Amino acid sequence: MVSRTIFCLSTFLVLSVLATSASSEEELSPYYYNYVCPQALPAIKRVVEAAVCKEKRMGASLLRLHFHDCFVNGCDASVLLDSSPTIDSEKFAIPNNNSLRGFEVIDQIKLVVDKVCGRPVVSCADILAVAARDSVVALGGPTWPVLLGRKDSTTASRDQANNDLPPPFLDLPALINNFKRQGLNERDLVALSGGHTIGPTQCFTFRNRIYNDTNIDPKFADQLKSTCPLKGGDSNLAPLDPTPERFDVAYFDSLVKKRGLLPSDQALFNGGSTDGLVKAYSSNAKAFGADFARSMVKMGNIKILTGEQGQVRLNCRKPN
Repeated sequence: MVSRTIFCLSTFLVLSVLATSASSEEELSPYYYNYVCPQALPAIKRVVEAAVCKEKRMGASLLRLHFHDCFVNGCDASVLLDSSPTIDSEKFAIPNNNSLRGFEVIDQIKLVVDKVCGRPVVSCADILAVAARDSVVALGGPTWPVLLGRKDSTTASRDQANNDLPPPFLDLPALINNFKRQGLNERDLVALSGGHTIGPTQCFTFRNRIYNDTNIDPKFADQLKSTCPLKGGDSNLAPLDPTPERFDVAYFDSLVKKRGLLPSDQALFNGGSTDGLVKAYSSNAKAFGADFARSMVKMGNIKILTGEQGQVRLNCRKPN
């Protein structure tokens, strides 16, 4: 259970973000649906909690959907669009293909929310943002007021997804640069990477690390070789930290012990400028929770569409 202190601090940080936001971002508000459909957020929460209760891994999947949406042309639900004669779906980009999941849960949320609201007033982009928050809370993580009022895009870009989503083998300078292009700093990089405290990843993403890297605990590497052989088993899963069904600081503790699963994870604690933050988070869950909440709000504001810039999709998988 997140303490009242963390919630209050998160709220303060959200207000700080709002105070410095660009004009388009100032149109977002945690109270956006209070009058048009006050039942919307409780409905989203019920579906998310049921999905996570059924399969804990779904919490990580829904959080990842929001991240992969926001890093490609902003938080506009473009990641949800299926391929069509006019849309080159981001679902088939290299970082997403046979990897992203949870689309059926978003479909279910959309059906439920449109029903309780009596009409389609809640955007798919807002559903992604709220579902990510509710997933984190369902797994014991911090909460934050989700800023709402995003509109949905009518286009997607597989090429942009391939270009903008950080692959799992980046070193620290490349990671810092990748996040900087999105308006996110080193603290955001480390805090948001902490989302890897929940969920697993596939063998092909860490095979080279456990067989060839030197900045890895040898016993940890050996343990993983039965899950991820040199050949085959590409889709075999391993947890990103020892407690993949609980949002905690075990991820950072693992980095300090050279037990980061992905090369891009261990890059955060490898003698570079982010070592101090990793060490601090590993022993201070309150600090991590507050910074994660703040960075999620900041990430959720990347290149948003508001007003007439986008639409509220009737079906999250295709434009109206």
